[in-house]
Amino acid sequence: MHIGMAEAKRSGIIAVLALLTISTAPGRAASRDWLVTPTKEPVRVEKRLDGREVVMNNGLISRTFRLSPNAATVAYDNLMTGESIIRGVKPEAIVELDGRQYEVGGLVGQVEYGYLRQEWVDIFTSDPNAFRFKDFQIGRTKERFGWKRKRYSADLPWPPPGASLRLHFEPPTGKLEGLTVTTHYEMYQDIPLLSKWLTIRNGGDRTVRLNTFISEILAAVEYESLVNEPDRWEYPNIHVESDYAFGGDDPKTANKTTFWVPDPQYSTQINYVRRSPVMLNSRPPIGPDVLIEPGQTFESFRTYELVYDSTERERKGLALRRMYRTIAPWVTENPILMHVRHADPESVRLAVDQCAQVGFEMVIMTFGSGLHMENVDPKYLSKIKELIDYAHSKNIELGGYSLLASRRIGPEHDVINPETGKPGGAIFGNSPCLCSDWGRDYFRKIKTFIEQTGVDILEHDGSYPGDVCASTVHPGHRGLNDSQWKQWKTIADFYKWCRSTGVYLNVPDWYFLSGSNKSAMGYREVNWSLPRARQIILGRQNIFDGTWTKTPSMGWMFVPLVQYHGGGAAATLEPLREHLDAYGAHLGQNFGSGVQACYRAPRLYDTDETKALVKKWVDFYKEYRDILDSDIIHVRRPDARDIDCVLHVNSQLKHKALAMVYNPLNHGVSRRLRLPLYYTGLTRTAKIRERQHRARKYKLDREHQVEVPVQLDARGVTWFVAE
Repeated sequence: MHIGMAEAKRSGIIAVLALLTISTAPGRAASRDWLVTPTKEPVRVEKRLDGREVVMNNGLISRTFRLSPNAATVAYDNLMTGESIIRGVKPEAIVELDGRQYEVGGLVGQVEYGYLRQEWVDIFTSDPNAFRFKDFQIGRTKERFGWKRKRYSADLPWPPPGASLRLHFEPPTGKLEGLTVTTHYEMYQDIPLLSKWLTIRNGGDRTVRLNTFISEILAAVEYESLVNEPDRWEYPNIHVESDYAFGGDDPKTANKTTFWVPDPQYSTQINYVRRSPVMLNSRPPIGPDVLIEPGQTFESFRTYELVYDSTERERKGLALRRMYRTIAPWVTENPILMHVRHADPESVRLAVDQCAQVGFEMVIMTFGSGLHMENVDPKYLSKIKELIDYAHSKNIELGGYSLLASRRIGPEHDVINPETGKPGGAIFGNSPCLCSDWGRDYFRKIKTFIEQTGVDILEHDGSYPGDVCASTVHPGHRGLNDSQWKQWKTIADFYKWCRSTGVYLNVPDWYFLSGSNKSAMGYREVNWSLPRARQIILGRQNIFDGTWTKTPSMGWMFVPLVQYHGGGAAATLEPLREHLDAYGAHLGQNFGSGVQACYRAPRLYDTDETKALVKKWVDFYKEYRDILDSDIIHVRRPDARDIDCVLHVNSQLKHKALAMVYNPLNHGVSRRLRLPLYYTGLTRTAKIRERQHRARKYKLDREHQVEVPVQLDARGVTWFVAE
């Protein structure tokens, strides 16, 4: 033990080095719904069976490690459903060092991999060629990097409360003297979530080459059993992702480390060719092919395993969004922002002044504005700092745009295609290598710009998408096999630095777990060149669809106050005073969803009437900010055929729910709308009011639903608040 009991309790940990009764035993469902009411049950790390096992348990999931004759996971249980997550024992990791593959831990002797009987574990043996368990340490969770809180965000702890466990392994006799492999585990309070990663410490006297690794291996219980091979398999009901993510704007497309593969030891599966994808491997797609020098330690990416207790889409989405709030709480920062089109002092000051007048909180000198963050000339830096200082005097944050990967620099700096030996063929066609001289200089300049000017936000477009580079002369990597790892480390370390300094990060890629705040909610850019009426419906659909996996604060929308890609007068809102209906519709659906938009323009208002409209919706958002930033229940998707609705819920607030209802029709409607209030925590009755009208008392039915009357004018909007 490395922490005292009092400190452990404050950290949400209970560590017990004795045989104790587990509070929620495998096979027994949790008594309360963790998505409605926090259990506040601390994470327990217990030693049992006279020291032969150690168990991590948070009342929702548990993971059991047998420690002798080697260390291995022998039980991994979903306590919410009483089901086992695994059906067999595998090594805790696999590492390839100096061209030779080694298992880390693990037990051998299991013959049947369709299930795992507890008594079998007692007769399992250890592979003499595997890394051997040495000892373990219990501790508390630690922050992965710093988070400087400069602006409004949810009151969430960092790091998340929980417990950690480290298993230390030494190499087989006569191999890799002085090398230690440690598998790390963190389990978090009030969520069925566990993270895992590995470190390799070189305590020897010679350099060791880590060719590749698998940091997590689970022989998972199959989700489906099929004799034949389908076009698309259904994987086990667990969400797995890591912070080694790039080249996508959602957790599916950006996930590069999660591989569901056949288990060759599962000989009794019913799939005829034994190809059921029932074994999880968490590994890099290439490399990392790094050299670990004497005295150095290598650290892998972190794999997060979220265990679902349901197959229902909304519930799984709620769990996933809770995960992001837990392990990346900076995503709850949700400043109201404007994109000013020009970066000259007059334009920026006008934007700052207007934002201050209506309650906006941030200004971004946008794409094409003329801001050049790679310019570190002292005169230019001084000019930008004056604008930053002016914005701060108005309580407005100010920053800007920089393009990274989707551009050509030159043959000596661009990524080299391994098939041709030349630039070209990258994900964006041409892209600079972040480990080239140019790449190193770019990050030096951007850091200098941030430090010297005090900018508050970086909109980093075309972030690193995962390109490999076959160059052998770039100073930051040796060749092809280490190029992806080294470039990812470069961008991830930079984003972590930004997070620790309080710089807000708009990044249209899935870098949330490395420190970014927001990416696109999900839209097609050229759709903002369509006629205004089409933009409004499509925008509301984008919000509805995007918030299955994102919290409202994790995604941005767009409002073309001036022309963006095209479309002319029919697509834009300027002159604003002539299109107040469309402007109000955009404001209402964005603020009503808790989703901030990029208002790209030289100004936010042109008349007092326009100003009043903007301020009305800003004031509405700020009045209900906590509940509007909370999770969305998807009541009815916009289809332009009837009313549509999203319902914000949060059982921990005074305002338990806020329903936004929109009428896309060209005539008024009168409806009765059913609102699902289960996730509000209300059980019998709810006091519900429309707008600022007097509240009425409603009785919840057996499914925790109520029906409210809705009357809306043509293309109208209203909201209902439940307490």
